[in-house]
Amino acid sequence: MSDQDDLFAAVQVYFDALYHCDTERLNAVFHPSSSLFDGDEGKIFIEPIESFSADVGGRVSPASKGQAREDEILAVDWLSPLSAVVKIRLRAHQNVFVDHLGYVKGPEGWQIVSKIWHLEKLIEAA
Repeated sequence: MSDQDDLFAAVQVYFDALYHCDTERLNAVFHPSSSLFDGDEGKIFIEPIESFSADVGGRVSPASKGQAREDEILAVDWLSPLSAVVKIRLRAHQNVFVDHLGYVKGPEGWQIVSKIWHLEKLIEAA
């Protein structure tokens, strides 16, 4: 597999982890020192991966509700052969998020070292 294929496989693990609320996959794709950032409420919100993983593990998964998958890679910015920023969009229940995921390739393969996320829109329930 190429570096690009390996990176895209890691992005798929991220999509799968959130769709299934699978903390094992989530913890495998995030570096243990990573944090998540958001500024949607006018201030910077920072959450360590341990907290985010616990939150995801406590959610009802979109998969268990039979929600159709809506996730896509929007752009990839290769910083080097071992680092990239991937812009993605995904839906989880009524929330549509856009994330910038900072990936670095190390001994454990491609892992997310930082995530900046934004709630792009809410979809009204049918």
